[in-house]
Amino acid sequence: MSSLLNSPLALSDILLVLLGGYFCGSIPFGLILAKLGGAGDVRSIGSGNIGATNVLRTGRKGLAAATLLCDILKGTAAVLIFGYFFGRDGGIFAGLGAFLGHLFPVWLNFKGGKGVATYIGVLLGLSWMALIAYAVVWFAVAAATRFSSLAALIACAVTPLVLWWLGLPREAVMFAVMTVLVFIMHRANIQRLLSGTESKIGQKA
Repeated sequence: MSSLLNSPLALSDILLVLLGGYFCGSIPFGLILAKLGGAGDVRSIGSGNIGATNVLRTGRKGLAAATLLCDILKGTAAVLIFGYFFGRDGGIFAGLGAFLGHLFPVWLNFKGGKGVATYIGVLLGLSWMALIAYAVVWFAVAAATRFSSLAALIACAVTPLVLWWLGLPREAVMFAVMTVLVFIMHRANIQRLLSGTESKIGQKA
């Protein structure tokens, strides 16, 4: 953690980009798109989550795909916008802020999504090479097990190691923190995986 905090940015700048990234990431695209698309309040169905997986439970694949894309791009946008004005470290802290904003949006009583899409978006903004490694791991695990949640968890677990290997220690530390949060947000999925009741890709819940 000290590697991440040992930044040339002033504390005031760090707080500013964290807050800016947070508000960018806190935009609840799943909720907004579902309502605009006539699918109602996505919080009232399935898991009550605002992420793309729960939007898919409305039966509207287009809305789910749009939610996934927007949740990814808001993480990327935070990294690129604040990185442009505050440098690489600004992008790193803004990415963390966007991820936290997606998990804990102030507009929804801090009850947001599980974070994987925004995690991918932040990774896209910071290291395309690590993103490729993430995708390779995800597809390999998904093909072998047909568990989307397991594929995401393992890909997230590998990401900090890849970033460290690429010579990006600050990014590695940040993604280690984000990975722990992803695991916490997926605790119900982990329990279902352990009990053998988790739905597989293509399987109706």
